Amino acid sequence: MMTYIVMGVSGCGKTSVGKVLASRLSLPFLDGDTLHSFENIKKMRSAIPLNDADREPWLRAIGERISRSTVPMVVGCSALKRLYRDWIRAEAEKRVCFIHLKGDRSVIARRISSRSDHFMPLSLLDSQFDALEVPEKDELSLEIDIGQPFDLLVDELVQRIHTQVACRTAP
Repeated sequence: MMTYIVMGVSGCGKTSVGKVLASRLSLPFLDGDTLHSFENIKKMRSAIPLNDADREPWLRAIGERISRSTVPMVVGCSALKRLYRDWIRAEAEKRVCFIHLKGDRSVIARRISSRSDHFMPLSLLDSQFDALEVPEKDELSLEIDIGQPFDLLVDELVQRIHTQVACRTAP
């Protein structure tokens, strides 16, 4: 069975898509943000971008949580760089497919501006896009455009998962 990690920059819809996708697949959902350290959250609230050293323990904790799970799950996690996805895969020791929620910066900026209950400020969005490394051909992944209506996006993901075309790898 496959664990799906819904990834992308802040504001792309990882939690919203992840929760509904998990429900539709009858899988548990884990919001990776809940595993951030107090120090990481404090930095982000202060508009200080996290560096690799800040992120490594957090990403490894997500991978460990996946590894300990007796069932596949859907996880929301930015997983912006290949290195970050490698850390998760190394700890997870299970099949993991990354679902990249791709979106236009202006759409994502509007979404972030409308949230009041999240620690990630709009001022860090550019650092997220700067760090983003789209999954490569040798990574188990898929990409989906968030510019479509939410229900259609989730329907497409569910269809791709059920027809076994959810994730691509190099031939």
